[in-house]
Amino acid sequence: MTPKLRPLLRGLPPYKPGRRPLPGQDLARLASNETPYPPLPSVIEAVATSLAEGNRYPDPAATQLTAALAARHGVDEAQVAVGCGSVSLVQQLVQIAADPGEEVMYAWRSFEAYPGFVKVAGARPVEVPLRGYEHDLDAMADAVTDATRLIILCSPNNPTGPALRETDLRAFLGRVPDQVLVVLDEAYTEFVDDPAAVDGRRLLPDHRNLASLRTFSKAYGLAGLRVGYCLAGSPQTAAALRQVQVPFSVSLPAQVAALASLDAEPELMTRVGEVVEQREPLRAALRELGYDVPPAQGNFVWLPTGADTMRVAGVFDDAGVLVRPFDGDGIRVTVTTAADSERVLEAAAEAARPAAQG
Repeated sequence: MTPKLRPLLRGLPPYKPGRRPLPGQDLARLASNETPYPPLPSVIEAVATSLAEGNRYPDPAATQLTAALAARHGVDEAQVAVGCGSVSLVQQLVQIAADPGEEVMYAWRSFEAYPGFVKVAGARPVEVPLRGYEHDLDAMADAVTDATRLIILCSPNNPTGPALRETDLRAFLGRVPDQVLVVLDEAYTEFVDDPAAVDGRRLLPDHRNLASLRTFSKAYGLAGLRVGYCLAGSPQTAAALRQVQVPFSVSLPAQVAALASLDAEPELMTRVGEVVEQREPLRAALRELGYDVPPAQGNFVWLPTGADTMRVAGVFDDAGVLVRPFDGDGIRVTVTTAADSERVLEAAAEAARPAAQG
């Protein structure tokens, strides 16, 4: 006999990552919103040195990194919780906020990991449709009930691209009861250049029920090392996150790499600027080809290809361009280098031809 597992699992799809190239394949890796740049030499050196202590457990409290992040963002150390990537912190936030049967709200479509975390916790997902390509904050505020325990907002929204505006989020928080935890998932915040876009740090002093999630995976180029963090308006939120964290889940190399990356931040932000410079020209060129690409504030653009998504994704695949399709909705394309943008545009032009001919 096989073990008896939870019936919930039968209808729960696993997280589907972007496809990876096989060894030796010359493919543009634009499916997972990774930076095209490896960690800086100073970061690699620091990680290599840390491996000499690989026989020891890492600091479970990430004490040095917590102190550095608190200083970097101007908050108290008690407001910082470090985790194994921001995605793990999303799971922990669901765990600390919602009991079985209670509600966790998020916009849809948004980050595809949200529904699974909510369902595994036994909570009830409340998915509020996007308004166009953006969060419909009015509809989300209207959907709050006595059972709402957690609201997750993604800015810039993954996969569609727009960022929330600070004025809109302040108005939204004014409508949400103080006992409801609101989480702003800002995994792509370093790529934002819209001055009207929200920066969760500015709102924390006024909203103890707000928390901002950030990561070293994207702008800092540490996706393979798994380290993210939460800045919480309330120290109690950060303390609860530490309570439910898997012990030693943030490895010693990850902690060292994050600290070294903070030390090299000006150099890393130059790299971020190079990616941002590619984003709007790529978006504009795709729009010229007939794709209704919405404003983009992350390191990716969104092609709303609807029912034609899998056909278009197949054209990209044949062209050696790995993208992230969402069947029936659209395709997310990571923004990286000028050479990759050229390959994207060639594939996009090829994919647009049948539609134009039809």
